[in-house]
Amino acid sequence: MIQRYLFEPEHEMFRTTVRKWAEAEVYPRSEEFRRNGMVARDVWRSAGGQGLLAMYADERYGGLGLDDFRMDMVLIEELSARENGLYIPLHNRIVGPYIHRYGTEAQKDRYMPGIVSGDTVLAVAMTEPDAGSDLSGIRTKAEDHGDHWLLNGAKTYISNGILAGLVLVAARTGQGRHEIGLFLVPEGTPGFSRGRKLEKIGLKSQDTAELVFEDVRLPKDAALGDPRDGFRMMMANLPEERLVGAVQFIAHAQRAFDITLTYITERKAFGKAIGQFQNSRFAMAEMKTRLDSAWAFVDHCARQHLDHTLTSELAAEAKLLCSEVEGDVVDRCVQLHGGAGFMEEFEIARMYCSARVSRIYAGSSEIMKEIIGRGLGLGERR
Repeated sequence: MIQRYLFEPEHEMFRTTVRKWAEAEVYPRSEEFRRNGMVARDVWRSAGGQGLLAMYADERYGGLGLDDFRMDMVLIEELSARENGLYIPLHNRIVGPYIHRYGTEAQKDRYMPGIVSGDTVLAVAMTEPDAGSDLSGIRTKAEDHGDHWLLNGAKTYISNGILAGLVLVAARTGQGRHEIGLFLVPEGTPGFSRGRKLEKIGLKSQDTAELVFEDVRLPKDAALGDPRDGFRMMMANLPEERLVGAVQFIAHAQRAFDITLTYITERKAFGKAIGQFQNSRFAMAEMKTRLDSAWAFVDHCARQHLDHTLTSELAAEAKLLCSEVEGDVVDRCVQLHGGAGFMEEFEIARMYCSARVSRIYAGSSEIMKEIIGRGLGLGERR
């Protein structure tokens, strides 16, 4: 991998801590998680005990009071390289920041301790059967009944949907296309139920579910911030969400490259290692060049994010680039594995199935291209 200059010595010390913890508590149980279709709750609590959850949370909630995106980058890189279903990045950097940034003191007092300890796993419910990347098209409604909100609707493809103890739900609160509110719905709330745990072709150890909200009566203080300003909050959080995705994808691609390098060094054909054939050398050289370029771009985006200058367009470029590089690298690595690459017992085969969704979720590649293109002034004229 290319030498990186983003991290300080303390980040690399943290990487060592995360890796040791994952090797002891997470990786050995990956097959168990695959069989069960979800990660065991005790692993979430173990992560909380290690101080790995919502590190930005105030110390009075058990957090570290450390809002350094590089710490989460290290965590994402280490956990995303190997499929294990532990979606800490979703918990830490996609859902948690909404509560951290927009929550009232009462909301944070109620939920943050469990978020930090791992007793409360987070999920966000935006996607619907008829509304995916277009968040303004959601139909779930929250009606203002004076002393409470009445929530009705259905969500699908919700990561952490089964394990979640608290769900951040996007719901329409007015007639305007962008009049959307974000609501905190804890498990056990009457009218809130889980639908199917969805079966996926990849990411087998990560729980994905349908969620149903039928006449869910929520107190007025369940709304996060202005109940008609949720769309703006979601848009403000998307650059970080897409950067998180980019880090995940490139870490996954790097893992595919690394295990393939080992495989073609050891595996022989026609009396010599597969890696000694020109085709293998050229393929690995091309992949290494693309990976190193993507790592450099991701680190550049992370630096801008730390400086609060990362734009939606640049974040979209990072998400687009890294998801496409991941897809290409994993596919080529399967080819270099030959028949073994098609066998599920080999890690590369499972990686191949799991990588396919990267170009779809958190905004498809096509949506990323739209964002980038419009940033160039190439949007449709009306």
